[in-house]
Amino acid sequence: MGRIRAAVCHNFGEPLRIEEVELAAPEGREIEVTLDACAVCHSDIAYASGAWGGALPAVYGHEAAGRVSALGPAAEGYSVGDRVLVTLIRACGTCPSCVTARPSICTGAARSTPLTTTRREPIFQAMDCGAFAEKVVVDPSQIAPVPDAMPLDVASLLSCGVITGVGAVVNAGKVRPGEHVVVIGAGGVGLNAIQGAKIAGAARIVAVDMTEAKLDDARAFGATDGILASDPKPWATLRDLTGRLADAVFVTVGAASIYDTAPRYLAPGGRLVMVGLPPSGSTASYAPDILASLGQSLIGTKMGDTVLSRDIPWLADLYLQGRLKLDELISARWPLERINEAIADTRAGHARRNVIVFDR
Repeated sequence: MGRIRAAVCHNFGEPLRIEEVELAAPEGREIEVTLDACAVCHSDIAYASGAWGGALPAVYGHEAAGRVSALGPAAEGYSVGDRVLVTLIRACGTCPSCVTARPSICTGAARSTPLTTTRREPIFQAMDCGAFAEKVVVDPSQIAPVPDAMPLDVASLLSCGVITGVGAVVNAGKVRPGEHVVVIGAGGVGLNAIQGAKIAGAARIVAVDMTEAKLDDARAFGATDGILASDPKPWATLRDLTGRLADAVFVTVGAASIYDTAPRYLAPGGRLVMVGLPPSGSTASYAPDILASLGQSLIGTKMGDTVLSRDIPWLADLYLQGRLKLDELISARWPLERINEAIADTRAGHARRNVIVFDR
């Protein structure tokens, strides 16, 4: 048991509090990671606002990287000092989801919380990470090695935003060369979906967002075209722009209203990939006769259907080759003490990705 600083949520919708908490020593196969960086994801903000419920008090944060600092007695494959990223993908390796290469929806992983208050009261380790903290204790399935040439604050982005966006396109959407792609939302995940579509060889990559500034961002990351979501019928603009609709549409924002209209961008045989998560209880409606008669499909994906051992080395190599933009995703770096400012800036839509960095 060791004492660390963490940003703790006591009440949904209220600022996080920087407090000292207790972190249990790793047990069994668990691994302790001392963090260098943790990015602020919109999922953390939604969780902390109460959009998906959950226990309180809680420590959020799940897009992190650092160095292994302690090993459980049965831990294998890692040594103290190893550079790793930390994700929320906690996998048993043997359930039907894991053995069919979808560990992000594992149904067999055991869960517990290594966090308590200084009075030994439990603290919820949100998303199995609790990485708005100086250290985490996680299952080995949640970490992956980081190349020495990759800065750890940059590597933290691979833990969620990058794998979610690129993976949605490559793993879930299975975009092929020559296809037309629409990405709705040019935030952190959307920009990575655009990068994924470029890597996959899409012929046209059309970003849809509310502001010209976001569309400019999208073009910088590989979009060939941009459409304002405020257009009366942006799907009609797509048809005028490309001469056809889209083979694959990726919704990267967590707004149910977007899902109501997203199928209108689809060409016959097209697929809608649902990436962004609206608040619990939100609903969307479709015309099932149209989807059925045109052979269209709806595909859900979590964390880009990522397999860490397969996808992280590939993405890290693309970065080191200069073919995957990661440095450009970081808008600002913030100390833990200013996490509420970083969250407010992210919520306001000003940032591609804000990153919390820890002093060493």
